[in-house]
Amino acid sequence: MALTVTPAYGRDYKSAKAAIVDWQAGNDFVICCFGHPGDGRYINKTQADEEGTSVRIRYKKLTQITEALAPKPKENS
Repeated sequence: MALTVTPAYGRDYKSAKAAIVDWQAGNDFVICCFGHPGDGRYINKTQADEEGTSVRIRYKKLTQITEALAPKPKENS
């Protein structure tokens, strides 16, 4: 299951591409999943990758949503 996240600090995006660029850059987003224990918590790509969590980003005044973005696979040491 993918977490739904929204841009943090009042940001908004007009396109999925812009939202994904900021996600890839490591900007903060807010977990927005009713009933999820992390609801309201800030998260960024690095943290999601460490947790193995896929995300979907809401954008365009929260009316649109991206496809699920898979976490970066963990490297074997």
